Amino acid sequence: MRPLLIIFFCILGLYLAKIFVLDAGKNKPGNSNAKSAPSQSDPSALSVDIYVAKEVDKNNLVYASGTVVPNEEVAIQSELAGRLVKLNIREGGFVKKGQLIAKLNDADLLAQLKKVEYEEQLASQTEARQNKLLQINAISKEEYDMAVNRVNTLSTDKEFLQVQLAKTSVTAPFSGRMGFKNISEGAYITPGDIIANLVQTNPVKLDFSVPEKYSSKIKVGQSISFTIDGDDEQISAKVIAIDPRIDEDLRTLKVRALAKNNNDKLLPGMFIRVEVPLEQEKSIMIPTEAIIPILKGKKVFVMRDGKAQETIIQTGLRTDTRIQVEEGIAVGDSVIVSALMSMKNNSNVILRNVVE
Repeated sequence: MRPLLIIFFCILGLYLAKIFVLDAGKNKPGNSNAKSAPSQSDPSALSVDIYVAKEVDKNNLVYASGTVVPNEEVAIQSELAGRLVKLNIREGGFVKKGQLIAKLNDADLLAQLKKVEYEEQLASQTEARQNKLLQINAISKEEYDMAVNRVNTLSTDKEFLQVQLAKTSVTAPFSGRMGFKNISEGAYITPGDIIANLVQTNPVKLDFSVPEKYSSKIKVGQSISFTIDGDDEQISAKVIAIDPRIDEDLRTLKVRALAKNNNDKLLPGMFIRVEVPLEQEKSIMIPTEAIIPILKGKKVFVMRDGKAQETIIQTGLRTDTRIQVEEGIAVGDSVIVSALMSMKNNSNVILRNVVE
């Protein structure tokens, strides 16, 4: 019995020694056999930079591209056919509203008008005599009515010829600048011939499109700003019209603005970059380099417990360096912004730097 007790206490001593000495040693920090999160010495872990997501006050801007268009533009044409006897055009020059641009030969119309005026004068004298005879019942009422009708008919013919004469003078319908002339003096023109184009460039209109999700945030009268190629100056404009329909193919909303152009800096057809300010709000903005496009949207990698966790996100407004995250990321998340080409879901990562 005594040897069995000795053996039992020996076994119990060895078991207790294993628990309190060997196992404790395995769990000590730095022990090479302990299972822990990736450390600086873990060769499989990727060193990454992170951006800590936070809410910022953001003056939201919608960026769009557009085109400068004339405030008014018209092709100058004659309503009549005839020989061009005068062309008052300085190509690229400024003309005022009502200024004479072209004059057609009107000699035949003047001759017809003179003839009608003589006939009208004679008809008026005849009507006056007939009226006196009617008063003494020397003629019938029918004869007098015929004389009155003759006067009225000649008066109408005279008005028609005066209108035709006015059409031989082609004038500017509004103030603006003339384009290149297409016809020279002495040419015979028809109503379909374009003499030149007249363009009003002060003010100018700006046509651009924004995504349909911003349709409710853009209002008539709203101020915008834009720049042109080769010049960083911000030019202001004001929204004057919004298309009542969304483009079904592009899912965009067409917007038109108006801008002053006193120094003729803006020319129709110019490409512009437009910034449309929206309401200020708090939002999470992360660096654009953290975004990875995928088939059904966008994703980022977030560092959690030493692992890179793949996260699908919904994005909103974008600037040159930041992009708004509407869904998928919370304040305080550590968004990985480096080594993304080598990153996989649940990859071991270690922190190298926190970027701002």
